[in-house]
Amino acid sequence: MKNTHRWIGFACAVSAAVVVTLAGQLMVPRFDIVNIAMVYLLAVVLIAVCFSRGAAILSAVLCVAAFDFTFVPPQGAFTINDIQYLLTFAIMLTVAVVISVLMEHRRRHDQQRAALELQADTERIRSTLLASISHDLRTPLAVMTGASSSLVASGNKMSADERTALAESIYTQARGMADQMSKILQMTHLESGGITVDFDWTTIDEIVGSALAHLSELLARHRVVVEIPKDLPLVRVDAALIEQAIANLLENAARHTPPGTLVLVRAERLGDELIVTVEEFGPGLSGQDWDRLFAKFQRGTTDSGGVGLGLAICRAILQLHKGRVWADELPDGGIAFRFGLPIEATPPSPVPEAAC
Repeated sequence: MKNTHRWIGFACAVSAAVVVTLAGQLMVPRFDIVNIAMVYLLAVVLIAVCFSRGAAILSAVLCVAAFDFTFVPPQGAFTINDIQYLLTFAIMLTVAVVISVLMEHRRRHDQQRAALELQADTERIRSTLLASISHDLRTPLAVMTGASSSLVASGNKMSADERTALAESIYTQARGMADQMSKILQMTHLESGGITVDFDWTTIDEIVGSALAHLSELLARHRVVVEIPKDLPLVRVDAALIEQAIANLLENAARHTPPGTLVLVRAERLGDELIVTVEEFGPGLSGQDWDRLFAKFQRGTTDSGGVGLGLAICRAILQLHKGRVWADELPDGGIAFRFGLPIEATPPSPVPEAAC
């Protein structure tokens, strides 16, 4: 990449000398030769600012040679009868070198600053991840340790119901930990491009129905209402990924609202987009930076478990589909999480073959 940019700089230096020479010939009838020299100097400055030191020096040499050959008497020869033009040539070369050196220092400084920012961001993410994992795994590990130690120490003295309750507790906590680890791995795969998107035509109501079926246990204590018109167009998506996005929004609603709260799932067409909305009518997040909700390791005001990746995964999935995701506060309280999928022209239905 660096070599390619260098060769592009050399090509632009040659092109600039040719273009400025042609422009100078058009200027001859109306402008003095000193003004034409300033145009050459401008070309040298632009090349020095945009490209490497080598391209800047090449630009200065070519512009000096072209100016001398084309405009400095005697024209058509690389000779100089007036010593003042030597000063002009020296200024062009000096400007090219000085500006290119300054720009290289600036680029190097920008690269170092970007590297430091990336290192700091990486360290922040690592620290946040470790803090989130240690915080969210401490409780389930403690529950599992206590339940399993009770089974080991006194399992034979317990009733069948007590042993079953302890086993269910261990299973529930282990499943929760597995879900958190799955989200971390999925976020890693999405960011690294390790997920292949399998686009196909489907209906949004099928995807929503599948997501609700998988989360039936989690949503059992909420009032879930689905409002999806039957005449919505097909969408060309990876059904499994969009189902994951919807499931994350539903799971977020279930975890951040009290039992019995209404969770409303809507879908509608707005222009060239299919908008899917999950509305939760919990305490809300007044004054919240809505875009920040979709950042990694972000949570609401309540600590309801999870590593804060559900909404970030939603955004990553929608980006793979050239879609968008956002949230806003509802007028009567609560939050609406929405995402938009582009609507493409549906393919024509296959024509059945005529019977022989």
